[in-house]
Amino acid sequence: MNTGSRNKITEKELVLLLKKQDRPAQRALYEKYVGYLVSVCSRYIPENDRVKDILQDSFLRIFKNVGDFNYRGEGSLKAWMTKIVVNGALKDLRRKPMDRIGDSFEIPDKEEDPDPGVSKVPVEVMMEMIRKLPDGYRTVFNLYVFEEKSHKEIAKLLGIKENSSCSQYARARAMLAREITDYKKRMKI
Repeated sequence: MNTGSRNKITEKELVLLLKKQDRPAQRALYEKYVGYLVSVCSRYIPENDRVKDILQDSFLRIFKNVGDFNYRGEGSLKAWMTKIVVNGALKDLRRKPMDRIGDSFEIPDKEEDPDPGVSKVPVEVMMEMIRKLPDGYRTVFNLYVFEEKSHKEIAKLLGIKENSSCSQYARARAMLAREITDYKKRMKI
């Protein structure tokens, strides 16, 4: 498989080659998805060294288990790999206690603006704000917003109570709303 044909290969063809442990196909998969998967992992893990370790483990797991992968249409490979990376990030987070601010964080009396102008904040800046959230808040926020998990599913995944998931999500939103408002003031948006 040469470089020129790599860009034209379908996801289904790529899966078939990966199942044969084709090295150029593995390289093509890595090159095509590494940026996206770094972004996914970085939502959960703020430290670059840990992200690299998780991605390395995830790609090893992907290459090892691709034989068991059932192709279900365009995008299914990407979704499967995303799940592996998210699970790797969650496993890493479980190894160390999460920052739980709980009582030291005050929830505002009034409801925060549900959309404090997020569309005016560059994606990179928004992702950095998310990365700076305490571990527990960031993890719940990401699972709820990006992975579209319910609070019941999040509670089960993280071994916490459902209402803890709800409150950590609310606190994450409140912190992000304040950060966005501060950013807009600084940038005069």
